[in-house]
Amino acid sequence: MRSKLFVPGSRPELFEKAIASGADAITFDLEDAVVPERKAEARAAVASFLSERRPGAPLLIVRVNPIGSPYFEEDLNALVLPALDVVNLPKIESGHQVREVSALIADLVAQRSLERQIGILANIETPRAVRLAAEIATSDSRLVGLQLGFGDLFEPFGIDRRDPVAAAAVKLSVRLAAAEGNLPLYDSAFPAVEDLAGFRAEAESARRLGLAGKSCIHPSQIATANEIFFPTAKEIDAARRIVTAAGERFSQGMGAFMLDGVMVDEPYVARARALLAIADGAGS
Repeated sequence: MRSKLFVPGSRPELFEKAIASGADAITFDLEDAVVPERKAEARAAVASFLSERRPGAPLLIVRVNPIGSPYFEEDLNALVLPALDVVNLPKIESGHQVREVSALIADLVAQRSLERQIGILANIETPRAVRLAAEIATSDSRLVGLQLGFGDLFEPFGIDRRDPVAAAAVKLSVRLAAAEGNLPLYDSAFPAVEDLAGFRAEAESARRLGLAGKSCIHPSQIATANEIFFPTAKEIDAARRIVTAAGERFSQGMGAFMLDGVMVDEPYVARARALLAIADGAGS
């Protein structure tokens, strides 16, 4: 998911436009984007939209309301449907919570005879979640990634999200926690819609720290995210050369070898394979 576009669940007139936006994934938001008085209405609109699969649609995600809220159980019961790919869980603070939701999803999938795997994307957006990010990342096989949320994580405590030290410290820490669970980490949304230069700078920083993609709150941000989180032609060429050379050298019993004056061993080969997987997957 290089780009993941948010669309309010209370705005069904935007659903088809979001599908056609070019984003790798669409998140129908039932949490922050919907006021309490419209929660039921939004839930029904999203459920109606997810009642059948659409050929060629991007990954379809629903951000439900937090566990323990008055809306969570109704959200989950209404939205485990044929077109749902991923449940996005906000305010997650433990591995136990992830396992609990995973079991609920499994029960609903079985009851409805859905022949598909529904994943979980866990939001890391509280101090406790940052501290327990590795526990969360390794908690359940249904997890497809971790998602940063700087609005909830920084704003209440007066932390400037544009401070590069603050943002990088959290991104690197949570990225390594996600890696412990062999999961990708996705960057937080950037709220200043008209500041595309700021969006680009934040996305480029995230990619350098190993993040896999970025949330978008406006279609104008999608193309930039898709560009930045896709390997460059130079990176793809280098990765192909590394993988080809590794196949030859490893078959000769060499665990490390020199290529263009740089020592290459298994970690570099693994990264090259990962880059090619991204390039091939997005290309298809």
